[in-house]
Amino acid sequence: MKKFASILGSTGSIGLNALKIFKIKKKLFKINLLAADRNYKLICKQIVELRPKVFLINDKKIYERIKKKFKKKNIIIINKLESNKKLLKKSDITIAAIPGLAGLEPTIEMIKKTKKILIANKESVICGWNLIKKIAFKNKTQIIPLDSEHFSIMKLLENQNLNNIKKIYLTASGGPFLNYKESKMKNIKPHQALKHPKWKMGKKISIDSATLMNKMLELIEAQKLFSISSEKIEIVIHPESLIHAIIEQKNGLLKFIYHETTMLIPIANAIFDDNVEINEFIDQKINSKKSIFFHKLNFNKVDEKKFPVIKLKEKLNEYHSSPIIINAANEILVDQFLKKRIAFKDFYKYLILVLKDRNYKKYAIRVPKNTSQIYKIDEWARKTVFDKVKLNKYG
Repeated sequence: MKKFASILGSTGSIGLNALKIFKIKKKLFKINLLAADRNYKLICKQIVELRPKVFLINDKKIYERIKKKFKKKNIIIINKLESNKKLLKKSDITIAAIPGLAGLEPTIEMIKKTKKILIANKESVICGWNLIKKIAFKNKTQIIPLDSEHFSIMKLLENQNLNNIKKIYLTASGGPFLNYKESKMKNIKPHQALKHPKWKMGKKISIDSATLMNKMLELIEAQKLFSISSEKIEIVIHPESLIHAIIEQKNGLLKFIYHETTMLIPIANAIFDDNVEINEFIDQKINSKKSIFFHKLNFNKVDEKKFPVIKLKEKLNEYHSSPIIINAANEILVDQFLKKRIAFKDFYKYLILVLKDRNYKKYAIRVPKNTSQIYKIDEWARKTVFDKVKLNKYG
């Protein structure tokens, strides 16, 4: 009997990798629901090829075009989740990969409808973990993190007593500017920051990787997922991007997980509970050429002068909702950098300005009990950092 699978973010890199697996194993899976934003051609292709029961399209204009094009087809096409929750069908597996805070509400709704949810949307965990954890527990839904770092930590911590863990190391490639001199960091342009040396990703995560803000967000995510204090988590530069996480035990032993720079590996292992032959999805020749025995593995400390956002570590958990504010402010700064309104070196400066704002503590101490309260904190942070950028540019 086929299992039902749903993908939130079906046109993004995570969604496409998951669909590659489901297509190869089409005898085992039936696509239940897909959700995407505005990639018209890819949405049309997925409807024709995969025939999902429901397709959620975020962009209003694209939704109207798609609905008109497929009005005679046996598919439900929706635009707003709030008024169509009853149309969501139960799934065995859901991939949650809608980027940004926009992914929080769909993730929460699908947790209620799925047996196992694979979360690749770090913002949902950062901002709404308390809600996610509570709803997952109530619905007996298994949560598996899909980020290669957190998937690796999860595997390393299996059958481990957290009291025996001395340190957890999150690895960072260093992005496109690892070998830049500090003086060159002042004149970085968006097109340069988008060229990651190891991973092919969307614009937001590519910029986060270039600033190393992605590691600050991953640190918050690790804290929440595994109930580990930030003091036990360190960021280390590993240019080869082959080792994704390391745990150092108090007994002197270190353990790590090594795998190639493809998300197909954590996704496939999460879908099949580790019972998978990965060469079904990855070219065997390519895989064998990249054996651990043919690689030199390097590890270095992060240069805080080149990547100052690393200094935010001590501020991440200053108050309960500090992570929500930092995440929201960073999203605006990424957008402003891509529009060439701020310099690459200005990320840390503006984030600190938000954390020093006279209203910061008022919002940071709040403990949101629902998504509406999360959005209010998020909205304040976005407006505050945007106003500070505007004031600096035009004031």
